[in-house]
Amino acid sequence: MIRSPRAWTLEQNDRRIVFASTTEATMFAESRPFSVSQHRLPAWKAVLPIGGHAQLLQPGRPMVAAPGLIVPPQLAHTCAATSPYIALFIDPWLLPSGPGPIRLDAGEVRRLLAALGTTDSHGPATGVDLTSGYAELRTLAGHPAPLDPRVAHAVHLCTSRDPDMPITSIANEVGLSAPRLRALVRQDVGIALTRLRRWGRLRTAIADLPDSTAALAAATAGFADQAHLTRTARDFIGRTPASLQRAAT
Repeated sequence: MIRSPRAWTLEQNDRRIVFASTTEATMFAESRPFSVSQHRLPAWKAVLPIGGHAQLLQPGRPMVAAPGLIVPPQLAHTCAATSPYIALFIDPWLLPSGPGPIRLDAGEVRRLLAALGTTDSHGPATGVDLTSGYAELRTLAGHPAPLDPRVAHAVHLCTSRDPDMPITSIANEVGLSAPRLRALVRQDVGIALTRLRRWGRLRTAIADLPDSTAALAAATAGFADQAHLTRTARDFIGRTPASLQRAAT
């Protein structure tokens, strides 16, 4: 097991899961096919199978399959990869808004994998270059509009710097009322500030999993209890913390 504050690898038999996170992106990678249950992620997701296909199913719609997919925030869907894969999660304000999934062809997937520095057919190690991967993703999806500086400061506080800071205090810091700040975040980002905060807490909890119990990771990240963490993980990424920890047992 490789440990660092924002990156880890778990291995058991023929299964390897890699997690890494930077300001530009968060990554899961797995050395075998995997599927997740229906979820609504408050972030962009790029699914990059290594040699296979990505499959996405929305309620009441035909399945979408392609060598790779970019999925917009808040889309209710199930997802699967038919081979080892990398999944990149990008905060919603870091790519331009879009109405539905974007199919990637095999060449575009190869370019993204190359930008990440992935040459292993079973997936990357923790040294993956998420900054270059995000830059390449922006060439495919486009550049986002700049955020209102007050919104940018608020989402940074909620998701990264001080997730326990009350929203009223954040609003005071940027010179707005709490209702006005919530409205501006919804307008600029399209997602409630409280939901963005839970997404930041989930990333923190997952980063702590290899060195901690799920209950301790939940408490450290600011969740009410382990059940709250599990519900959030199912809602946001379609899998539980236990599905990650089992690779280490």
